[in-house]
Amino acid sequence: MHTPGPKPSHSRDTARVLYEHHAEMCKVFSNATRLMILNVLRERELTVAAIAAQLGVAVGTVSSHLLMMKQRRVLVSRKQGNQVFYRLANPKMLQAFDLIREILYEQMKQHGLLARELEQRRGRRSAR
Repeated sequence: MHTPGPKPSHSRDTARVLYEHHAEMCKVFSNATRLMILNVLRERELTVAAIAAQLGVAVGTVSSHLLMMKQRRVLVSRKQGNQVFYRLANPKMLQAFDLIREILYEQMKQHGLLARELEQRRGRRSAR
């Protein structure tokens, strides 16, 4: 029986590069403001000022987040006159966004149920 040898170096290099890009893209998900930006860009492209107004965040703050997200190829932009419009580079990003939020919601719900159950148990013990 033949046992396969180690994978060719180029295959490992490709996998490594993919993991590095994956980690960089996940940094977008590590900030609440960037997550809110993704959500407001869900339906349509918007300008920096429009995003800032919807989120109630300073334009400068939004601009720095947009730049970071554009560098990671999560967003793309187009210029129209003196305005720059931003949109998601790939709407599939929202599937990851929504899945993570769904998992968090389930965890919060579960945690809430556990917390209530513990409080009820404590109440029963103190009543004795």
